[in-house]
Amino acid sequence: MANKTTDVFICGVGGQGILLASEILSDVALAKGLDIKKSEVHGMAQRGGSVVSHVRFGETIHSPVIAEGEADILASFEKMEALRWIQFVKPGGKVIVNSQEIVPSGMETYPPAIDRKISERVPGTMFIDALKLAKEAGHLRAVNIVMLGAFSHFLGFSEDEWKSAIKARVPKKTIEINLKAFELGRAAVSG
Repeated sequence: MANKTTDVFICGVGGQGILLASEILSDVALAKGLDIKKSEVHGMAQRGGSVVSHVRFGETIHSPVIAEGEADILASFEKMEALRWIQFVKPGGKVIVNSQEIVPSGMETYPPAIDRKISERVPGTMFIDALKLAKEAGHLRAVNIVMLGAFSHFLGFSEDEWKSAIKARVPKKTIEINLKAFELGRAAVSG
């Protein structure tokens, strides 16, 4: 039997909680006894720059880096970042994009037609308003957990396994907000 590897590419901009999301995903896979490797790039994260996290898990994982065209899932916390990293999605892979637009430093306006460009590259891309759902859950910083909920459908772990990992990673006083954010994200995307 071949070693089945699952590759999840998470991207966005600094301050959106990409690293926490990748930690929670890693915790869920590790709790199932899977081998996990993770790689992150967050050079200008404090200034709103691009942040990416490669998360790979399976029976045996040798490299932490996802090759272009190999990601099972691309979860983008910001639209332009989805377009920037779309080449990592494999044919038939899933793309889930937060519809939030964060104008990059040095630009006055957001580039037009990003949604269309993404959808042309990967038909069936799912767009959700994770910021709106995070606010509904109780805090706008819960966008990352909304996005976890959205892509959790496609990874084969139970809702309880996800919730246990969330409870273990977020501050105690924010557990209820984060669990609600996760549920709202799951409800926004059908598995």
